[in-house]
Amino acid sequence: MVYILGIESSCDDTSAAITSNDVVLSNVTANQDIHRIFGGVVPELASRAHQQNIIPVVEAALKTANISKKDISAVAYTKGPGLLGSLLVGISFAKAFALGAEIPLLEVDHLQAHILAHFINDGSRSWIPPGFPFLCLTVSGGHTQIVRVNDFFDMEIIGQTIDDAAGEAFDKSAKLMNIGYPGGPLIDQYAREGNPEAYRFSKPNIPGLDFSFSGLKTSILYFLRDKLKEDKDFIEKNRNDLCASIQSTIVNILMQKLRAASDMTGIREIAIAGGVSANSSLRSELINTGDLYKWRVFIPKPEYSTDNAAMIAITGYLKYLKKDFGNQASAPYARSTF
Repeated sequence: MVYILGIESSCDDTSAAITSNDVVLSNVTANQDIHRIFGGVVPELASRAHQQNIIPVVEAALKTANISKKDISAVAYTKGPGLLGSLLVGISFAKAFALGAEIPLLEVDHLQAHILAHFINDGSRSWIPPGFPFLCLTVSGGHTQIVRVNDFFDMEIIGQTIDDAAGEAFDKSAKLMNIGYPGGPLIDQYAREGNPEAYRFSKPNIPGLDFSFSGLKTSILYFLRDKLKEDKDFIEKNRNDLCASIQSTIVNILMQKLRAASDMTGIREIAIAGGVSANSSLRSELINTGDLYKWRVFIPKPEYSTDNAAMIAITGYLKYLKKDFGNQASAPYARSTF
C-alpha cells in the first residue's frame, strides 16, 4: 500500500490530504476569510496564514486518515503555478517532512493536478475515469485552458485565454456589483433566481480555440455605469437577473470553444476541472451539451474542483508509480510550465 501526503498552498487555501493508492482517506482544507475584507487575495497575508495553518491541517489529515507519520511513503506538494510566498510555505514543509522521514518528494504542477483529480477513486461501483485521449476544460480564477490529455503526464494546451481568465471575469463582475468575495460562488447563487436572457453582453470574436474575457469585463463595466446614471439602485433591483445574464454569457463562451475543440479533434471524452468547474450553470450546460453531442462527460466532485490537496496527492501517487521523484533543491514557479 502506498500512502501519499499531499500538500496544496498555491493561493489562499492551506490543504493536506492522504491517499492510499488512488483512494482518498482524508482531504482537509483551511480557508482564509481575511481576504474578504479586501475583495481579493492579498499575497503577504496569504503566506502568513499558510504558516499558521500548515501544521494543524497536516495533523488533521493524518488523524482523519487514521495513520501515523511513519506510514507515509512520499510527500507530494504543489510546486507551481501560484503565489510564490504561499508556495514556499508548502514546499518548505514538504521538504522538511520528507527529509526527516527519509522518504521521496513528488513535485506537482497545480494545473495538471486539477485535471488528474478525475482519477481519484471515489470507491463507488459507478466510478469510471476518463479514457485517453480526452479534452479537459480547466477553468479557474487565474487560468482558462482547453487541454488535450493523451496520457497522465502527456498533456497539450490547444486553447487558452489571451488575457483574463473566466474566474477573474466572475470575480471582477461581482466586485463591480459590490456583492462580495469570492465573486464566482455568489454570482452562481444569485443567478439561480434570475433570468439569463434579461441582459445581453458582447462576446469576443477570437479565432481558433483561444479565449478572451477582458472585453466582456469592459462591456459589463460600461453597462452598469450607464444604468446607474439612470437609477442609482439599478444593481440592487436587478441583482439576480444581472448575475444570471453575466454567468450565462461566460458559460456560453466556454462551451462554444469546447464544442469547437471536440469537433476539431474528434474527441468525445470531455472533462472539466478547476474552481469554476464547481459552477452549477457550467455543470448543467456541459451535461446538456454532452447529451446532445454524444459526449462522455466527466465532472469532478465539488470538493475536488476547488484548490485541494487530494488532487495533489493523486498526482503524486501517479508520479510515485513512475519513480518520478523530486529533490531538496527544487524551487517554486509562478507560471505553469507544461
